Amino acid sequence: MQEQPATSSVAASLPSSSERSSSSALQIEVKEGMESDDEIRRVPDMGGEAAGASGGSVAHPDRVQGTNEGPRRKGKSPADKENKRLKRLLRNRVSAQQARERKKAYLLELEVRVKELEKKNSEVEERLSTLQNENQMLRHILKNTTAGMQERK
Repeated sequence: MQEQPATSSVAASLPSSSERSSSSALQIEVKEGMESDDEIRRVPDMGGEAAGASGGSVAHPDRVQGTNEGPRRKGKSPADKENKRLKRLLRNRVSAQQARERKKAYLLELEVRVKELEKKNSEVEERLSTLQNENQMLRHILKNTTAGMQERK
């Protein structure tokens, strides 16, 4: 119970540093709004880490400030949640498009393979037909020669 009043008194004495970190977080959010497609694919927590790292110039109050920023981030959570949701939707859209392109390439590859296998199948069927005809002809020849040999005996 004694730690909470100490934390609140320290929090009251450090609003300028937390305001600085929140203003830098706002600047990062503005930059994130103008990111390219490649930059959007990055993990969105990286911006929050940079804001926390910039406020960590003092050694001991850094711990207090780190615990103090948690509630302040919750205050910004609707905007952050919406930003993260939009980024997630955009990443999902890009990922879905890439999956559709991979599927299309895979289907084209399968179609090529089907044509190759159909061609090979028809070649094998033609070879089978040729061998069957040859086999039938050789059986006929064998039959005739065997019959001719038996007549001579």
